[in-house]
Amino acid sequence: MSTEPYLSEVSGLLKCKSCGASTHFLPGTNKLRCDHCGADEDILTSAVPIIALDYEQYITENKKLYSTVLLHAVKCSGCGSETKLDDGTTADKCPFCASPLVVSESADVMIRPHYILPFKVDTKTAVAYFNKWLKGLWFAPSNLSKSINANVSALKGVYMPFWSYDTDTLTRYKGERGDHYYVTETYTTMVDGKRQTQTRQVRKTRWSYASGTVEGNYNDVLVPSSESLPEATLTELAPWDLNQLNHFDERYLSGFRCENFQYTPETGLVMAKHMIDPYIREAICRDIGGDEQRIDSSTTAYDNIGIKYILLPVWVSAYNYNNKVYQFTVNARTGEVIGKRPYSAVKITLFILMILAIIAVLIICFSN
Repeated sequence: MSTEPYLSEVSGLLKCKSCGASTHFLPGTNKLRCDHCGADEDILTSAVPIIALDYEQYITENKKLYSTVLLHAVKCSGCGSETKLDDGTTADKCPFCASPLVVSESADVMIRPHYILPFKVDTKTAVAYFNKWLKGLWFAPSNLSKSINANVSALKGVYMPFWSYDTDTLTRYKGERGDHYYVTETYTTMVDGKRQTQTRQVRKTRWSYASGTVEGNYNDVLVPSSESLPEATLTELAPWDLNQLNHFDERYLSGFRCENFQYTPETGLVMAKHMIDPYIREAICRDIGGDEQRIDSSTTAYDNIGIKYILLPVWVSAYNYNNKVYQFTVNARTGEVIGKRPYSAVKITLFILMILAIIAVLIICFSN
C-alpha cells in the first residue's frame, strides 16, 4: 500500500457529473446520489485484497505523515473530539457532547485511513432502532423522547477511528498445577441430642511445578482510537463485519462526519497487548492443566505484527437533559443500540412504594 502523502480531492469527487451539485453516499449501497437532480453514481471498489501493513515499517515510514493533509477537521472545545464537517459547513453541534462547533483557520488535519466499513443502516432505520430502544427504557422520564427530539436531526452519522492489529505470540511461563484429591475426615456432631462420630470427604489440592511455552495467533484486534465515546460503548457495539471492509475512498464520507484518531499506533499497540493478555493467560492455564492453575511469571514475544487504520460507522446522538449530557450510539452495520439514559426519581419512588404495598398485603394475607 502506498505511503505517499495524500492530497485531498474531495471537492471534485463529490460533485454530480450531471449538474455539478453536491452528492452524498447512500447507506447500504455503493452509490453517490446528487442532492439536486437525484442522479446516482457508482463507487467502483478495488479488487486489491484487504491486508495488514507491517507494523514496524508503517511506523518508520509514516511518522512524518501524521500531519499529512487529508481532511480539514475541527476540534470540539467541550470533549476534545476532532471531526470533519460537511463541505461548506462552518458551524454545527458536536455529535458527542452537543457543544457548538465552529471551523477556524487553525483547524487540525486528518491522515488517510487504510480501510473503511461504509454505512449500511440509513438514517430512517437508525431512528427506528433508536426510538425502539427509547420505548424499552424502564423508569425513564416521561418527557425524555420530547427532550431528545428523536428524529432525523437527532442522529449524526460518524466514522469512528480504530487501529486493527494482527500478531503471533510466543509466551514462556512458570507456574503451578493444582490437582484435587479427597481424604476421609472424622468428626463429631449432635444428632437427636446425642453426640455421634461421622465421616466426610474433604477436598484438598496437591500443587506441583509447571512450566512451558504457548503460542497464539491473533487477527483484527480492534483498538478504539477515540476518546469521544466511552471505550466500553465502542467495545459493546461489536461485532463488526470486517470481512466487508473496503479500501478507503473519500466518497464514502460524503454526508457523514469523520472522527480523527486520538491515540498513536504505538499507544494502540500497548492497548492491543492488554486486550490479548487474558487470552494468553487462558492458554497458559489450559497448557498447565489440572484442576487449578497458578501463573507465577510469563514473558510474551510479539512477532509478525500487522496494522490497519480503519473507519467504522456509527450513528450518534448527544443531548442535554437537566444539565447533563447523555450519549446514544447505534452500530450503523447491525443496528445495535448502546447508550446511557436518565432515570425518573418519581417513577422509581412510585415503583418502590408499589413493591412495599404488595409486600404489606402479602404479610397481612399470610398472617391471617
